Amino acid sequence: MAVDWFLPGHVGLVVDLGAGTGALTRLLIARADQVVAVEPDDRMRAVLAEEVPGARAVMGRGEDIPLPDGCADAVLASSSWHWMDPIPTLHEVARVLKPKGFLGAIWSGPDPDGQFMVQAQSLLAEQSRRTDPGHRDDSVTGLILGDALRPVSTLEIPKGVPFDQPEHESFTWDVALNADELIGLLGTLSWIITMREETRSAVFKEARRLLRDLLGIEGDVTADVAFRSDAWRSVRRA
Repeated sequence: MAVDWFLPGHVGLVVDLGAGTGALTRLLIARADQVVAVEPDDRMRAVLAEEVPGARAVMGRGEDIPLPDGCADAVLASSSWHWMDPIPTLHEVARVLKPKGFLGAIWSGPDPDGQFMVQAQSLLAEQSRRTDPGHRDDSVTGLILGDALRPVSTLEIPKGVPFDQPEHESFTWDVALNADELIGLLGTLSWIITMREETRSAVFKEARRLLRDLLGIEGDVTADVAFRSDAWRSVRRA
């Protein structure tokens, strides 16, 4: 839905900035003649290159995009903009964009206000109080909630950069997920991907136990998980 809002028609070249392992990149392939995925982390970029061969994966970051001036119709950042230094990145994005091209920033994940996430947070908080009264273990909560605990993020356009003030849209949808799918969702988070293998296995094991023991989700049992995307779009001034 958010991708339709960003790119209602076909474009020439689109850049996925801070592309990670390519969750957004793969959705852009059919919408552009060329898709360039810019990612500084070698491990995540290697996964992207293998799994999304239709895109060109390159080493780079928001402050230093390895593309020529005025080549891109759109630059999109999915759950990555907050990792970049905004002022130099805005100037760098303006450099690679065509006049009237646009910057899009999107943050997506389980909706913390959705019924499943509210229930999960309540049960995990209660479990923490029972285990260690007076102390809440947010690391345990994070095993299930993951990026839903992210702070509200916005695209801010300060004075002195060649961009219009951004438009904003929110999109919500529900997905029925079983335990394996919820663990798979956990496995897409960058902080999980970059863990050592033994640490990642331990996190998955604990998350599966919590899903079973606290939420009753195992086997074919599913939970309807509400997702939300907050999307921001700012046009480069000519």
